[in-house]
Amino acid sequence: MTEKVVIVGLGLIGGSLAMNVSKKKGRLVIGVDQDEDTLNMALKQGVIDQAMKDFETAVKEADVCVLATPISITIDYLRQLQSINLHKPLLVTDVSSVKNQVLKAANEWDHPLLSFVGGHPMAGSHKQGYTAAKPHLFENAIYVLTPSVHASEQQADRLKELFSETDARFLTFTTKEHDEMTAVISHFPHLIASSLVHQAKEWQETHPYIEHLAAGGFKDITRIASSNPTLWQDIFFQNRDLLISMLDDWMDEMGKVRQFLSEKESELTYQYLVDAKHYRDGLPAKERGAIPAFYDIYVDIHDQPGAIHQVIGLLAEAGISIKNIEILEIREGITGVLRISFATSVDQYDSKETLENHQFEVMLQQ
Repeated sequence: MTEKVVIVGLGLIGGSLAMNVSKKKGRLVIGVDQDEDTLNMALKQGVIDQAMKDFETAVKEADVCVLATPISITIDYLRQLQSINLHKPLLVTDVSSVKNQVLKAANEWDHPLLSFVGGHPMAGSHKQGYTAAKPHLFENAIYVLTPSVHASEQQADRLKELFSETDARFLTFTTKEHDEMTAVISHFPHLIASSLVHQAKEWQETHPYIEHLAAGGFKDITRIASSNPTLWQDIFFQNRDLLISMLDDWMDEMGKVRQFLSEKESELTYQYLVDAKHYRDGLPAKERGAIPAFYDIYVDIHDQPGAIHQVIGLLAEAGISIKNIEILEIREGITGVLRISFATSVDQYDSKETLENHQFEVMLQQ
């Protein structure tokens, strides 16, 4: 019997999930999106089998419904489901990065045919929309499941099987566990990154040349501030209580550092930096989490025509796929540094060996 899977919202996450579900036998994928070009593209590529714009019509046909929409819209759909006259059981999941209000809405259901298992595939991209979707987006990424009171372990296992082509690592948490952990490692860092950018912008009024110096570490630490503002506004307000609490903690932490500096506590400052380094260096290097992770190498290059082309050419000849390349530092007449990112550790090590065999100095990401 064919299982009908409705995916609502064919953006980066929904489109990528659809690409994986469509690989599985015995599944018919129905795409729901308000953008006709997106639906036509997904149909043409064989990512979906049917295209619809009406949510209620689609879910009445579905066995599984994936809400790949912004959090506030997801909550609205969950409330709509309560009043829809379904004819068969419907398993519902989402992709929201904040779960408290989503699970609250699902837990309020009294519809006998509805069950909900929250989902959060912890992978992403700086790009948006269906054109950025790709089937390997979730490979080795953590995929968190948060069952509601209307779901069983078997229904969570059903979602794991449905999304098995993603090659994600499934973990099950409570709503509280999920929201607190993602606030610490994803939401709050995004807030801090945005604040650092604002600080630099304000200082630029005093030092107009500051934007030309904003490279290397500054760009690394603030990269996530370039993400979709509408999406992150929604996330911040859905998780606002936790973020306010963390802001209070952060200000206490900064007060401690300020005291070290004002009282010239050099040893305490040194130990503070050492402790941070030890914890950061001890983070798993081969796991992908909420922020997209890649495997990097650093390549020293000389300031001469064709230097970057030579590096890229050698990797292309070796059949190694590059995910990202960035010039960290290059000044006239001296050695510069390229940071090259790969999707796997195999490509990382193969690229290091390839370039070293051609007398390049290469360092792996530590």
